[in-house]
Amino acid sequence: MAASRSNPTKLSPAQAYAANTRRSAHPKLAEFAGELSFELDPFQRTACQALEDRRGVLVCAPTGAGKTVVGEFAVHLALSEGRKCFYTTPIKALSNQKYADLCDRHGSDAVGLLTGDTSINGEAQVVVMTTEVLRNMLYAGSRSLDQLGYVVMDEVHYLADRFRGAVWEEVILHLPEYVQVASLSATVSNAEEFGEWLQEVRGDTTVVVDEHRPVPLWQHMLVGPRMFDLFGGETPDRELQINPNLLRHTQQLARVHLPYGGRRGGPNAKRRGPRPPRFFPPSRVEMLTGLDAAGLLPAIVFIFSRNGCDQAVAQCMRAGLRLTSEADVDEIREVIDEHTANLPESDLAVLGFWEWREALERGLAAHHAGLLPAFKETVEELFVRGLVKAVFATETLALGINMPARTVVLERLVKFNGESHVDLSPGEYTQLTGRAGRRGIDIEGHAVVVWQPGIDPKQVAGLASTRTYPLRSSFRPGYNMAVNLVQRVGQAAARELLEQSFAQFQADRSVVGLSRRVDRNNDALTGYAESMHCHLGDFDEYFQLRRRISEREKHLARQNRQSRRAEAAKSLEKLRKGDVIEVPAGRRSGLAVVIDPGLEPMGEPRPLVVTEDRWSGRLSVADFTSPVEPLGKIKLPKHVDTRSPKSRRDLASTLRNTGLAASGGRTKRHSDAADDAELATLRRALKAHPCHGCDDRENHARWAERHERLHGENEQLRRKVAATTHSLARSFDRIVALLTERDYLPAENSAAGQVTQHGRRLSRLYSESDLLAAECLRVELWRGLGPAELAAVVSSLVYESRREGLAPQVPAGAVSDALAGTWRLWAELEDDERRHKLDRTREPDAGFAWPVFRWARGESLEKVLTAAESSGHELSAGDFVRWCRQVIDLLDQIREVVGVSDPVGAAAAKAVTAIRRGVVAAGAV
Repeated sequence: MAASRSNPTKLSPAQAYAANTRRSAHPKLAEFAGELSFELDPFQRTACQALEDRRGVLVCAPTGAGKTVVGEFAVHLALSEGRKCFYTTPIKALSNQKYADLCDRHGSDAVGLLTGDTSINGEAQVVVMTTEVLRNMLYAGSRSLDQLGYVVMDEVHYLADRFRGAVWEEVILHLPEYVQVASLSATVSNAEEFGEWLQEVRGDTTVVVDEHRPVPLWQHMLVGPRMFDLFGGETPDRELQINPNLLRHTQQLARVHLPYGGRRGGPNAKRRGPRPPRFFPPSRVEMLTGLDAAGLLPAIVFIFSRNGCDQAVAQCMRAGLRLTSEADVDEIREVIDEHTANLPESDLAVLGFWEWREALERGLAAHHAGLLPAFKETVEELFVRGLVKAVFATETLALGINMPARTVVLERLVKFNGESHVDLSPGEYTQLTGRAGRRGIDIEGHAVVVWQPGIDPKQVAGLASTRTYPLRSSFRPGYNMAVNLVQRVGQAAARELLEQSFAQFQADRSVVGLSRRVDRNNDALTGYAESMHCHLGDFDEYFQLRRRISEREKHLARQNRQSRRAEAAKSLEKLRKGDVIEVPAGRRSGLAVVIDPGLEPMGEPRPLVVTEDRWSGRLSVADFTSPVEPLGKIKLPKHVDTRSPKSRRDLASTLRNTGLAASGGRTKRHSDAADDAELATLRRALKAHPCHGCDDRENHARWAERHERLHGENEQLRRKVAATTHSLARSFDRIVALLTERDYLPAENSAAGQVTQHGRRLSRLYSESDLLAAECLRVELWRGLGPAELAAVVSSLVYESRREGLAPQVPAGAVSDALAGTWRLWAELEDDERRHKLDRTREPDAGFAWPVFRWARGESLEKVLTAAESSGHELSAGDFVRWCRQVIDLLDQIREVVGVSDPVGAAAAKAVTAIRRGVVAAGAV
């Protein structure tokens, strides 16, 4: 024992034997682990062993737990076996980052990169790519798939994304059976369900779930200048308890302060008494200064607004905040020069380069989708190296990019989702705060929510402690998918393949629960039927007579009400100024004089009256149960001021002195039910029925009512089951019907490989508006357009304005005509989609037509962006580059689909060259 204490690294014989057994059972894992500078966690080891045992694996672990190690082991296995490994990611930035990491580890000759606009060493043994690229390769039957042994699907939980999630399922379903899939996901509550589906469609799959954060995360709230722990101990049931000091302090502040930027009770609330003081949260400068003093930098501050991020940096700059040393500045300048060397000198001013550079030298940066790619990559590298101390970011930073911080700050718990402002979900909160705590650097991470009136610490505690965020499939068949499936496997097999999707798997599971409810209800219905049984006759038949009588009586009552309302409305139209009428019921009952008949050309009359109780106001048809007959007439002056108490008092006195009297009650009307032949026949049948004389009749009737209600509920459940079962296959059938009508698929049931020429074109167009693009090519709408003109028109199929604004200006002539034709085609397509009950293709958006047209003609970046701003469609440089690259992507597809021998293909090729210059070409990787 003494020897053991003096040499803690020495293993006992039993431990040494166990370690040797592990190494011999998994030699490649032992080799891989030996190259690492850290010890593998148990979940990493379990997942890697599954891969070496020739099984697929699903790894669910928190952000920063190190699940990418499992993906890197798949790369190691591929290289050691002489096979290929594709490493897929949801976004280009993550692909670029992973490519750089793998190049550092294995050398640039062994690693390639394929994204929408970048191709480097695409035939390498290990290729990093966006998931869409792999999907396209599978549909095209690419030779690059030869010798493929492993596919790593990083951030596989992205399949829940409603816009792009279907791609992940397409890849999983179409990969050859012999390919091992390593799926890496954030923590989800239905990992076992997802794993069961993978087992069903991919074969033997090990599910590894680890909820332990390697770096503990502490939750805080910043209330004014004070930082509070969110939780203050545990209850006897071991549940986290909210800090009582935090609750007490925030409740006191909420009572005496207005929310920042608002008023208590909403914008239309009336102010009573002295205005309470408005609450001002700490400024960003004060917040960062406080975090720096507490040793909590570097920090990511999530703001959820691009402009808000830029303004936050400007605010800190104006205040003179500096978070870096002189040594840091020298290093920062080197990184900036390395990433921006290819930017044209003439564009630096319009890009805001010098202001951005100065902010970085002070340790400050913004990070959002509107940044130039080169700027974004610079910020990411500087932050990872600890040189930038504070980044103001939108939620895009949380999507897998490796930018861990010591602290994450949330200024608000509401974000704009593209359609409306919505509260953060527990999953989003966990994804954002999961960035806090750098493994191997920080002992603990910190999540800080900035408090202001309206934010309840209990709400924050709910977000921080909820561990149920299930993965929900967003898979839906689309036009390109349908054509590719038919081309590869035929229509019948395509339907079967769709039935294997995770979406249908989840739908079928929900049906299981519904079917069980139907079965339980059927058992209950049997019991109800026994209880309503009558020895004198068929009680169900008797109950149906009662039901029909009740329905007929209700129908006649509705008819009477409608008839009375129509008669009352007609009588009100005949009233004239000075008529004395009786208001039959309600608070205004009694005599009233008509001041103004209130005849409306488009609505029912609303006479203005004064009552004998001196009330003045307008009456409606609802105030009368029968037609109104004037009881007399009073001569009124030409102008009657009903707002004057004296005038109302005089009119009421005149009314009382007329000698007219109100009837004091409603007029009884003859009911149509007494004369209704159908109702009389039903009542006679009811009385003649044997069960009418049963002593237990009303008890039987109560059971019959329960039976009726439950039977109706059961029928609804059956309809829901029928709608859910085979739902994707039915949607696919509707898509096939539309594509057949438009000559993309042959009229007969298509076998494998049987698609039309237009169908083959559509199968190679990967765009949100794939069918609209194919239609424009089919009718040769774009023939005759020049390169810049084609780029302008094609941009309408990819561009999407961030907000509603002025109608976009477009180049006159050929561009305007082609855009009008594209809109006409879209309208025709939308009509067909509505007829077939399909999701609508997005309307073309010409907001980017002028900028890309000018750029393709060779104009400077400054002119293009200035012109866009003056026309009311301001573009950031980053947005401009991003949209240009998406236009290039679709133009490239068009060139490949029609070929450069075709005039449209030739124009597309020239347009790509014309757009890919300057800042658009710089920093493509």
